[in-house]
Amino acid sequence: MKNVKILGSGCKRCMDTAAMAEAEAEKLGLAIELEKVTDYADIASYGIAATPGVVVDGKVVHAGGLPRPEDMARWLKD
Repeated sequence: MKNVKILGSGCKRCMDTAAMAEAEAEKLGLAIELEKVTDYADIASYGIAATPGVVVDGKVVHAGGLPRPEDMARWLKD
C-alpha cells in the first residue's frame, strides 16, 4: 500500500489534488493511505515552498499547482 501525503492549507487545489490521488489509485486498482498535511511546520519540513505538494512513500514528487492526472498515476505506479 502506497502512502500518499497531500501538503497544503486545505485550499481548493489541495482538495482537488487529494481527490485526484484517490481517483487515479482507484483507476489503477491500487490501495493508498491518503494523509492531508496542513500544519505549516510539517509542510516546511519537506522543503517545499509552494503548495499543494505531493509526497509518495516519503519522497516529494510535486510542489506548487495542480498536478496532471497522468503524472499522479505515474507517481502511484512507481
